[in-house]
Amino acid sequence: MKLDQLLGRARAGDGEAREELLRLLRPFVLRVASHFFKRPVTWSDEAASVAFLALNEAIDQHDEKRGSPFLVFARWVIRSRLIDFCRQENSSWASLEEADSQGKDGGEAELAWERREEIERYAALLSEFGLKFSDLVKASPKHRDTRERFIKAAKALASEKALFDQLMKTKRLPLNELALLTGIPRKTLERGRRYLLALSLIFGYPEEFPYLYSYLHGILSERREEK
Repeated sequence: MKLDQLLGRARAGDGEAREELLRLLRPFVLRVASHFFKRPVTWSDEAASVAFLALNEAIDQHDEKRGSPFLVFARWVIRSRLIDFCRQENSSWASLEEADSQGKDGGEAELAWERREEIERYAALLSEFGLKFSDLVKASPKHRDTRERFIKAAKALASEKALFDQLMKTKRLPLNELALLTGIPRKTLERGRRYLLALSLIFGYPEEFPYLYSYLHGILSERREEK
């Protein structure tokens, strides 16, 4: 079960789903806190506990209808609570006023930094599968409907734990199983293999790639609204 499913169940009162979601996003919490303080933050730091509680708060407060992806919203809540924490502790952190003035958007410079850092992590993961960004540009389907079809297939693959685990272990797409799961012919999947693989990694690790994940999720949401 992935992030969006866990979020829906957690908001509906499923305690186990909430615990799993919080566990899944622990690395995300530390990254946000570390970037906020401009130093590594570990779970031994009180600030990490503040950030973790803020994530739990974000689960209850998030409203998808307002158009803000959950992880982007959660990042803002965490930063807000860390600013409050610094004030209560009479922190001498030099950038506190600057962070506060950035507001909900977090500042264009900071957002750009986070996106670059996310892309670097994604590039490192792609390299484990023998892929580069230049490969993906060439592999991207030209037709919008084809791209949407592959996005849905990648999401379906990532949602099936056994298949996704197989992908991560073998570094190869389970094409036969994916064809049965999605109804898309194996030959079609084979032609889009590199593109499918790259998308599946994003859907499989939304907590690692929140901006890329939100972008893909937004494409599917726009298409549903159009229909």
